[in-house]
Amino acid sequence: QVQLVESGGGLVQAGGSLRLSCTASGRTFSSYANPWAMGWFRQAPGKEREFVAAIAWSAGITYYADSVKGRFTISRDNAKNTVYLQMNSLKPEDTAVYYCAAGSDSGTYYYTDMYKRWGQGTQVTVSS
Repeated sequence: QVQLVESGGGLVQAGGSLRLSCTASGRTFSSYANPWAMGWFRQAPGKEREFVAAIAWSAGITYYADSVKGRFTISRDNAKNTVYLQMNSLKPEDTAVYYCAAGSDSGTYYYTDMYKRWGQGTQVTVSS
């Protein structure tokens, strides 16, 4: 079983930066026979959870929502079993609870159904 723990959320002014971290414990992704992927989703009050970014763990290929492309960067540290989300040029509309997720890589990175493990979420608030 894989457990995910996020950190790094907080309050920042518009235009600022934050880096989120998500560390997986329990089993390393390399110990699974099938490739894994990790993603970041976010959910604002009254809205559905939406895809932000994902990374195919073995290949390191990244995917982004159009709304964050060019501002956010997802990366991973294999040795630490950790995925990061560097968020730059933050906007008030980026305010949400951000969730880390992991799942067997089926190529459907943008959809929550692919991800079977979820973190507890971390609040990101961007003030104008």
